[in-house]
Amino acid sequence: MKPFNQILESLKQLETNLYANDFLLTWDKTENELKQTLLVAEALKNLRDNNISTKVFDSGLAVSNFRDNSTRTRFSFASACNMLGLEVQDLDESKSQIAHGETVRETANMISFLTDIIGIRDDMYLGEGHTYMQEVGDALDDGFKNGVLPQRPGIVNLQCDIDHPTQSMADLMHLADYYGGLENLKGKKIAMTWAYSPSYGKPLSVPQGIIGLMTRFGMEVDLAYPEGYNLISDVVDLAGKNAAASGGKFRVVNSMDNAFRDADIVYPKSWAPFSVMQRRTQLLKTSDKEGLKALEQECLANNASFKNWECTEEKMKLTKAGKALYMHCLPADISGVSCKEGEVAESVFDRYRIETYKEAGFKPYIIAAMIFNNRFDDAAEILSKIIERSRKRVF
Repeated sequence: MKPFNQILESLKQLETNLYANDFLLTWDKTENELKQTLLVAEALKNLRDNNISTKVFDSGLAVSNFRDNSTRTRFSFASACNMLGLEVQDLDESKSQIAHGETVRETANMISFLTDIIGIRDDMYLGEGHTYMQEVGDALDDGFKNGVLPQRPGIVNLQCDIDHPTQSMADLMHLADYYGGLENLKGKKIAMTWAYSPSYGKPLSVPQGIIGLMTRFGMEVDLAYPEGYNLISDVVDLAGKNAAASGGKFRVVNSMDNAFRDADIVYPKSWAPFSVMQRRTQLLKTSDKEGLKALEQECLANNASFKNWECTEEKMKLTKAGKALYMHCLPADISGVSCKEGEVAESVFDRYRIETYKEAGFKPYIIAAMIFNNRFDDAAEILSKIIERSRKRVF
């Protein structure tokens, strides 16, 4: 980690437009804006590690709207908000008036009178999650414009159908920390590969988030999956353009072995095929339970034909010096523990267990940085004031 004063000087040199703007997709942010997010996260971690209060709000709500299950991201969001001084209020849609016909516009405004930030996870419906977040944003714009809201709350994407920016940014922060700086990632090879899982229906947003972000920093990114397990084509095309612009490399292969060969980092993660997610979305919308059961059985049978797509000791030997860094967004399907066959062999996971936990540990700081940058237009100045305040504390 950089010295605090060095972080402040680096922040002062960046021209960004994060203030009062939502954080929905990493590829909508400039390289400087991504760097500022990392720097603020690093600064907040530095302060927290040195027992210096990072509270920059005296009051205010942070609303969390999780439309899918979550452990790491839910607690990371709560931790980030608490660290900054905001109180978290969960929006449980089953206990709201949404079931009685309340519209997105009404809900967005009614929860936002004294709200500073809204965190949303909506990843179950392909083609819907990102659109929903935009709709909430439009409703907040309208409420603020017409004097309903005293301020326009910011929105942080806690995972949608397209991207998982808090995860991919936490992963990037982990890599920068592991390799001694963001500049040291250039030329490093990362294998973002599909992996066998005894379950189905996992979102596409994690692999899409990784290929969409790591290609921004000159990394050599291999995306590997069996035939039929393709991602959203627009995101894949974007990754190729990012790599060309950053001096990195990007290729799509249909072999886990080829992707692992000479890799510095491996990221084996299960996801459902794009076509399956499209079908699943329609079945979920119509509450077709029988259709969902039939689709699940079809997908599990298809998954079973690719059990060799597992991160094993033999595959790890293909990586650079046989010592690539293993990464995962967690929870991982660990072969021999959570299932007979899974994404990763128990021995491989155990060797990297602490590193994967550290990887997850950066997420609260990334989310806090996204909130911080949304609410304050001069990050370096506010961080400097935190230090001044700490020197005046009376114990």
